[in-house]
Amino acid sequence: QVQLVESGGGLVQPGGSLRLSCAASGSIFSINAMGWYRQAPGKERELVASIIGGVVTTVANSVKGRFTIPRDNAENTVYLQMNSLKPEDAAVYYCNMRGRTYSREEFNAWGQGTQVTVSS
Repeated sequence: QVQLVESGGGLVQPGGSLRLSCAASGSIFSINAMGWYRQAPGKERELVASIIGGVVTTVANSVKGRFTIPRDNAENTVYLQMNSLKPEDAAVYYCNMRGRTYSREEFNAWGQGTQVTVSS
């Protein structure tokens, strides 16, 4: 079983920065994809940024130039560095990882979600 634990959310003023972390644990053989999603009240969950096969493949237009998705493969951890935050970035942020366990089963795991509030 694979578990993801998120941290780093909170309240920040417009223009500020936050760094979210998502650490995976369990019987992980390989991780093929990592990603961050967000969901604001009344809206659908949307993809913010993703890494597939070790390459950053997606960064949403709304956050391009402000958010990056660094990772630490050795620690099975992915981050979301958020700079120049805007009120419209406020949402619950979820991390997602897909890969295989040591028993060669595929997994698709989600973090518990962390609230990001952008307000003065």
